[in-house]
Amino acid sequence: MKEVVVEVIGVDPPCKRCQATYKSVEEAASALKAENISVKILKLNVQSKEIVAKYGVLVAPALAINNIVRVIGRVPSKKEVERLILATAR
Repeated sequence: MKEVVVEVIGVDPPCKRCQATYKSVEEAASALKAENISVKILKLNVQSKEIVAKYGVLVAPALAINNIVRVIGRVPSKKEVERLILATAR
């Protein structure tokens, strides 16, 4: 089973857009279990100096997959998240 780490970068407490992004990732992770892909989901705070230094992200929500930022400033759909994870896992 391949493991992919997905980091949802948002504000704390989470706003509606950050919550929607996290939900899209959870739904995609659930669907990808059938593809033999394990998705580990982490929540990161966009206001953290370490996160800004690591990713250069200043706008939430953002999504990083295996340490590469894939989405910034918008809510991705479940299908888009699935596609991005599949592209990374292969």
